[in-house]
Amino acid sequence: MTDAELARAERLARAERMIRSIPDYPEPGVLFRDITPLLADAAALRTVVEAMIAPFEGRFDVVAGVEARGFLLAGAAAIAAGVGLVPIRKQGKLPRPAAAVSYDLEYGSATIEAHDDMPVGCRVLLLDDVLATGGTLRAAHELVDRLGARVVGTAVLMELEALGGRALVGDVHAVFRVS
Repeated sequence: MTDAELARAERLARAERMIRSIPDYPEPGVLFRDITPLLADAAALRTVVEAMIAPFEGRFDVVAGVEARGFLLAGAAAIAAGVGLVPIRKQGKLPRPAAAVSYDLEYGSATIEAHDDMPVGCRVLLLDDVLATGGTLRAAHELVDRLGARVVGTAVLMELEALGGRALVGDVHAVFRVS
């Protein structure tokens, strides 16, 4: 491993240690991963954003971020990559949604919506904070397709491997994997 690779691995390990596990939130039996400390640290945030977009550099025209924590990562990623940002919002949060997709969560169901601000054929890098059961990201893929754009990559800060979301979503780049 080169010195640069070792330094990057050390920065990623530091960022990962900042993620807190909060039991029984938002419901009993759910272990919530709190990324707030990581977001508050500029070096850690830069490190994870760079790791999220690195495999896709030069292959996307816009970053789409899934509400809510995915927005934060996607905004930073869009700035780092020099591209625009398209928010994918929860139902009822946009003044003129062009498309909507409903899906199941590990603890309920939801609907996401987006405007039609992406040109047809636009190449989209889809970002979210966590891949759990895969319902949200699968719905986001469908939403982008309905709007005439195409997902060229999907990245998450962390994948909760035990929940099997990758089977539903397909190829996903995860910065951290949690068993």
